[in-house]
Amino acid sequence: MNLFSDIRVLVIDCLDGMVRDGVLPEGLDFGAVAVEPPRDAAHGDMATNAAMVLAKPAGQNPRAIAEALAERLVADGRVATAEVAGPGFLNLRLGNSIWQGVVKSALTDADFGRSTMGAGQKVNVEFVSANPTGPMHVGHTRGAVVGDALASLLDFAGYQVTREYYINDGGAQVDVLARSAYERYREAHGLDPQIAEGLYPGDYLIPVGEALKAKYGDSLIDKPEEDWLVDVREFATETMLDMIRDDLALLGVKMDVFSSEKALYGTGKIEAAIDSLRGMGLIYEGTLEPPKGKTPEDWEPREQTLFKSTEHGDDVDRAVKKSDGSWTYFAPDIAYHYSKIERGFDALIDIFGADHGGYVKRMKAVVSALSGGRVPLDIKLVQLVKLFKNGEPFKMSKRAGTFVTLRDVVEQAGSDVTRFHMLTRKNDAPLDFDFDKVIEQSKDNPVFYVQYAHARVNSVLRKAREAGIAVDDATLAAADLTGLSHDAEIALARKIAEWPRLVEIAARGHEPHRIAFYLYELASDFHGLWNRGNDDTSLRFLQEGDAATSQSKIALIRAVAVVISSGLGILGVKPAEEMR
Repeated sequence: MNLFSDIRVLVIDCLDGMVRDGVLPEGLDFGAVAVEPPRDAAHGDMATNAAMVLAKPAGQNPRAIAEALAERLVADGRVATAEVAGPGFLNLRLGNSIWQGVVKSALTDADFGRSTMGAGQKVNVEFVSANPTGPMHVGHTRGAVVGDALASLLDFAGYQVTREYYINDGGAQVDVLARSAYERYREAHGLDPQIAEGLYPGDYLIPVGEALKAKYGDSLIDKPEEDWLVDVREFATETMLDMIRDDLALLGVKMDVFSSEKALYGTGKIEAAIDSLRGMGLIYEGTLEPPKGKTPEDWEPREQTLFKSTEHGDDVDRAVKKSDGSWTYFAPDIAYHYSKIERGFDALIDIFGADHGGYVKRMKAVVSALSGGRVPLDIKLVQLVKLFKNGEPFKMSKRAGTFVTLRDVVEQAGSDVTRFHMLTRKNDAPLDFDFDKVIEQSKDNPVFYVQYAHARVNSVLRKAREAGIAVDDATLAAADLTGLSHDAEIALARKIAEWPRLVEIAARGHEPHRIAFYLYELASDFHGLWNRGNDDTSLRFLQEGDAATSQSKIALIRAVAVVISSGLGILGVKPAEEMR
């Protein structure tokens, strides 16, 4: 049940009737007609811009259109009043029975809030994709949460979603990993590790060295690098991937697909992708202008193989092959995204760290070219996280060597708190993560505030059962809800009604943080009603000696709990049954 969609259908039906009756001209496009909450709740329950967007194409005064539309809308039993405001906005108020019906729907419809908007379209969400050279750090944590929550949100909105991890195992960094692991292998044999500058110093490689000893004994000691590099590289990379999988599992993230960059080399896949672009006339040999900040004196132009990315919205063309004939970093990325297109995805989403902002236009350009503009690519940049504890920046992990790990964060704060808090800011805004504040039990802590609302509802349910009042969902949905008429109760029901609309807005914009924001607002409205019951006994959820009235009021807050549980599920957070 999406009440806003239902009322929009009513508005469109009334506009169609106005066209049939000659009040409006034929051929009008109603696509921009919207029904949404008014900016000021005092103005009504819903507002429509129909008259404003149709006035110019219809060649009519917007207030005249609004007044004619209002007459037709109030003829529908759901609309109590329709008032014209300003130059032609139309504010609607619905009858209490409509909001009471929302409560019933939340209790009876197992899919309340879910949408069919996605219509089964196949979406690939690629996220994390950390180099397999060590444990995941706090920046990866935020990217993992954003990507996983977005995937869940899209699934909830009717898309067929694949979560994918791109293993960056084709570059020089995996050779550095192998050399670092080899030194830990020597250490396992009682030798002093030579952790030269440029190698990975973290203690996390000590167990890898011990595992190498268990597998190879001393057979690799004092052997030249060419004898052991390939084997140690493969062993260390797979071990690091196991660590990454464990870290993701600790955060509640499970990937559907792991794709290897290394698997693109020597298989013809990069060549096939470039040849596809070549066949479109988008590959040529040429030289690029000096990068920004370079002067002609220190810039030596070299002929390279270039992609005409400017023909698909980029600022400059991009090199795919260097002057020495080797591939650039961009080339395997092209092949990787080409594979996604060939796998039949209808849309692609990449979650990148903020330091990858320079890749956005080139990746969008190449996906546009390879798919003929059919497959959209949305790239979300995730900004940095600043960690604090006891008012001070949180220190780096000794185990990792240079950074705070995902495991450090989750072990300190817990998975649920970590996930929710990572979504309390939009992905492209910096985020402060204060370990003291994220576990604080106060209204200022959104994680606690939402969990507390769910736990409070459960406490009411327990007390009702102890009083012999049936509070299963079927019984509550069948209760007489006409008593839910106080402004505060109707306001809470209106907030519940926004849930299906909010899901579609968040899914359409690829913005999972909107779910967290909404849940906080819903919890705030619930706590506000709870507190009003301290002064006005008629608003208390348990009415002594009156089971029927209690059931109607409990139905309202049980609907709140249903939505909170559903929303937290999208965020990957378990709802609290009770607070300790």
